[in-house]
Amino acid sequence: MAKLSLAEAVKLKSVLSKRIHELEDEMDRAAFIEVEKGSKLPKQARTLQNVEQDIEEVRKDFRLLDKLMYQANIENNILLETDSIPIVEAIELATQLRAQARKCKEYGAAPKEEYVHSFSETVSIVRTATFEPETYRVKAIELERRANKLSNLINAINYTIELEFDSEKYF
Repeated sequence: MAKLSLAEAVKLKSVLSKRIHELEDEMDRAAFIEVEKGSKLPKQARTLQNVEQDIEEVRKDFRLLDKLMYQANIENNILLETDSIPIVEAIELATQLRAQARKCKEYGAAPKEEYVHSFSETVSIVRTATFEPETYRVKAIELERRANKLSNLINAINYTIELEFDSEKYF
């Protein structure tokens, strides 16, 4: 059987998903036809059954590819500083680092102190940050750097892992 790198599998999974959506649209076109009452139905190039057969084949390939990718992401590790972690954990960590960086950027862009609209003419309300915005701005940069480094490690290993999958029908 042909082999496919994990990096190519990520792209192929997207291709298969798109193909499933296209076939679902084709199912809708093949399932209904408008004709004058009593008229003979015109011959269709592809029947609903033809399209259903194709979509089932693509879905089966999608499930197999998904399973192989999950197995590879669990069985293969990335060396991250001093720890070796499964790819699946590294992917989640990169996602979490990006989310943390987004929040830190938000705090890093906040003013240290700002006046808040008050309903009273005699009382001034000030919204004061309980943190140093500059500290969070710098922290966001570091978190984003770590997430990018981790993503690069994931991408690099994805090209070295091969899956037993025949992608000839799609690539």
